[in-house]
Amino acid sequence: MKATGLLGAASFMPLPSLAMDGTITKTIAADCTLIPSETAGPFPLDLTANTFYLRQDIRESQQGVPLNLRLKVLGVTNCQPMSNVRVNIWHCNKDGVYSGYNTNNNPGDASSTFLRGYQITDAQGEVTFKTIFPGWYNGRITHIHFQVYVSSSYSAVSQLTFDIEQKNTLFTAHKDIYTKGNDPLTFSSDNIFSDGYTVQLATLTRNETTGEYESYMEIAVQGEGTLGVGHIEKENAKYFSLGQNYPNPYHKDISIPLTLHQSGRVVIELFDLNGKKLLVLHDNQLSEGDHTVSFTMDNLGLPVAPYLYQITFTNIHGTFTDIKMMTPQ
Repeated sequence: MKATGLLGAASFMPLPSLAMDGTITKTIAADCTLIPSETAGPFPLDLTANTFYLRQDIRESQQGVPLNLRLKVLGVTNCQPMSNVRVNIWHCNKDGVYSGYNTNNNPGDASSTFLRGYQITDAQGEVTFKTIFPGWYNGRITHIHFQVYVSSSYSAVSQLTFDIEQKNTLFTAHKDIYTKGNDPLTFSSDNIFSDGYTVQLATLTRNETTGEYESYMEIAVQGEGTLGVGHIEKENAKYFSLGQNYPNPYHKDISIPLTLHQSGRVVIELFDLNGKKLLVLHDNQLSEGDHTVSFTMDNLGLPVAPYLYQITFTNIHGTFTDIKMMTPQ
């Protein structure tokens, strides 16, 4: 975890790199349109095993107009929210430079980590990031990359953009920050959005009280609530099944159901959305069968808020983990 956390980075959410589905096409089901698959771009970073990137605030020291980005993930089959899926985002800074690279067309710092991060969707299928409004660079209109990891057999990779007039109004109002001026490209001249952009257009509104900008977009991906499981999920299923806390959304009293198919040591830990371990809910040897870990937020001394709970199961066959989001009322 981060330097302020208590858990080693290698042991938290060790999800594998997931394959991109190159067969995605635009289809309509209910009120949802499947998000088109786009390139991950020339400057991606694999955030899979690096839990440093589990964070809502991805700005670090980058200067720019504050942007609160909220994304909602839906299953295209029934247009219902997908909870407990991982969403990665990454984008350039105000000058059009990405972190993690230093090349001729991206003169930056290869060791930098700004403007990249991931979150786990809540009971409403939503994640929120605190970032800055991105700039632009030659050949590309202003955009944000995102990747939705549904399971270890499927992830959706795409990009979002903004209304041109609203975006350039922001640039004009903040010329002191965005010194390159307005974005000169149109959707038709951008090699990603020239074939269509309507389902990749995020809202952009200014909060008159704070001066910050709010952005929202819904992302429909393959599946119905829960997609068919992949390799890691199948491996976990040999040994345990971690249920969703109930009730969810919760108020104060919480129960976490757990089924063990073999006996083993079970550790259940609670984390905040910035990846800091708050406490251990359970650490003990458990027998095969159904179990429930119950607690109340009052007894834990924690406020009612969104949290992540992780199980680590260990026996002679190895160590296996799973994680879920608990959503407050």
